[in-house]
Amino acid sequence: MFCPFCNHKDSRVLESRLTGENSVRRRRQCEQCDKRFTTYERVEVIQMLIIKRSASREPYAREKLRGGIARACAKTMVTAEQVDDLVDSVENELAALGKREIPSTVLGELALARLRNLDQVAYVRFASVYRQFRSIEDFIAELNTLKDTASLLPSPDEEKKRATVYSGTND
Repeated sequence: MFCPFCNHKDSRVLESRLTGENSVRRRRQCEQCDKRFTTYERVEVIQMLIIKRSASREPYAREKLRGGIARACAKTMVTAEQVDDLVDSVENELAALGKREIPSTVLGELALARLRNLDQVAYVRFASVYRQFRSIEDFIAELNTLKDTASLLPSPDEEKKRATVYSGTND
């Protein structure tokens, strides 16, 4: 690993730790100038091709997916770490499929499924671009679908009651 300060080729690892599912963070110190720097190592996966709606193919780009999700999450309570974890999760599922060519629809639906659980506003923003909403009716239909699926899930109050019943405590 070359030092970013002096370009010396030798550095020693001071500390290593796992970050997320697919990467290792290493704190290093240059052998020559003694300055410290951090590197991240990520497992290199087989280069996937994304089959676009136009039937063209392009290499999968993590930053393109991350950028779209980050734009959808702008001005929400979603953190950058949560966005990275979501992208890691999508990549893990893509890798588990074991295919070299993935339709963009699969990629989009995987991202949407995770966004739905993370932040509803970000979900609708991402869906509006991904599903190419053209009118207010498209938004209303998606919001109704989101509302219907949310009504099937227990509310936070119901979850709390259920948790206290199972733990044997009554507040």
